[in-house]
Amino acid sequence: MLRSQILPQTDSCNRLLSSFVKLKHLDKAWIVYAEMFRYRIRSTVHTFNIMINVLCKQGKLRKAKSFIRFMEESGVKPNAVTYNTVIHAHCVRRQVELGSELVNLMRGNGIAPDEYTYGSIISGMCKEGRVGDASLVLGEMVDAGLAPGVVIYNALIDGYCNMVDAGLAPGVVIYNALIDGYCNKGDLVTAVGYRDEMVKRGIELTISTYNVLIHAMFMEGRHEMVKELVKEMERKGLVPDEVTYNILINGYSKEGNVKKAFEMFEEMSMRGVKPTRVTYTSLICVLSKKGRVLDADRMFREAIQKGLLPDLVMFNALIDGYCGSGDMERAFGLLKEMKTRKVVPDEVTYNILMRGFCLLGKVEEARGLLDEMEKCGIKPDLISYNTLISGHSRKGELKDAFLVRDEMLSKGFNPTILSYNALIQGLCKHGEGTRAEELLKEMVGNGITPDNSTYISLIEGLNDVEDLVKSENI
Repeated sequence: MLRSQILPQTDSCNRLLSSFVKLKHLDKAWIVYAEMFRYRIRSTVHTFNIMINVLCKQGKLRKAKSFIRFMEESGVKPNAVTYNTVIHAHCVRRQVELGSELVNLMRGNGIAPDEYTYGSIISGMCKEGRVGDASLVLGEMVDAGLAPGVVIYNALIDGYCNMVDAGLAPGVVIYNALIDGYCNKGDLVTAVGYRDEMVKRGIELTISTYNVLIHAMFMEGRHEMVKELVKEMERKGLVPDEVTYNILINGYSKEGNVKKAFEMFEEMSMRGVKPTRVTYTSLICVLSKKGRVLDADRMFREAIQKGLLPDLVMFNALIDGYCGSGDMERAFGLLKEMKTRKVVPDEVTYNILMRGFCLLGKVEEARGLLDEMEKCGIKPDLISYNTLISGHSRKGELKDAFLVRDEMLSKGFNPTILSYNALIQGLCKHGEGTRAEELLKEMVGNGITPDNSTYISLIEGLNDVEDLVKSENI
């Protein structure tokens, strides 16, 4: 290209640099980079990240950090990948403190640590035998709303095993991290096993231990175990904190048990534990789902009076309640209030509003919201399209329903069982049983197993039920 006096684009150079790094031809990568510099081919953040990775692979970590400064001086802002590359290189070489310094620098530059950042620090600490510190970092990661992956938990377990082999007794922080990890994986047997091991070693369980276990048991529907854990806490003189009550209130709310959720809420107040925004959101959710939308609105206003400003989840819960009750005017009033309070609506907000219109048979209005979403820079998701398909099908507007299905496919979304069920139901209701059967075959061909709703729609819509039963082995 150069001989032909064609100046390569940055993207071409980056691809070549990446290839040399993958092949471990690091010297050739420097030659290409030098040519880029010579011919004044612009370096992007991707270019700099590749070359910082080269320096780290060569063990030149000081130069890698200097390269970040050079990058900034060149007018290119480092991103999470830039910092993560150098942090990981330090942690691999058991220089976790230097890696942690870079995490602070990263934050100072307005870049939030991600899963990779935390993973490097946790793994590095475990290699240094600092399993307790690693467990604290894990807690920080979870608090930041990030989900630890299997690599992080494996590092912690490995660190725990090394401690035991060395004759050292892991502390409560390490056990809590392991219990939390296995609960998140859904392996309650192992999690409870670590709890029992704590008891055998004479390590007192903390509120955090119980909170993790209670939450996991609720998620698995093991209510008797939840009661036992709460009683055990009280026997040991441990007073439930706001996290405990929020877990209990949220658990009962998800079950639709309004009475029990409010009993916990009252007990929380009696014990002087202040309700949080999470508390009110759970209660607003259950009241909205039970159709008690005025009570939900009262809780919403009560939260605001207590200085707990509503967030996106709280707004969405209340909007859902009003949409379910058919009060679209109040639902849109809340949307307006969201914008006043600078709470940005998301695809969930718009999907709820679309569903509200569709339940009232106002599918065109729902379609208008899809266009509004795109204007606001919010990408419609699978639920958005399924909502419209269902709305059109219920109205018998099958042509429009299939047009939405085609639009959904063009956007890269594959139909789900909900998409097929809505279309099949619409076809059967309007006497198009043969087309419904064809759609059933397409559904099965795409690896989607029909459920009860699918067959009920087909049986109601077909004249020859016997043939359907034979063909599908119902």
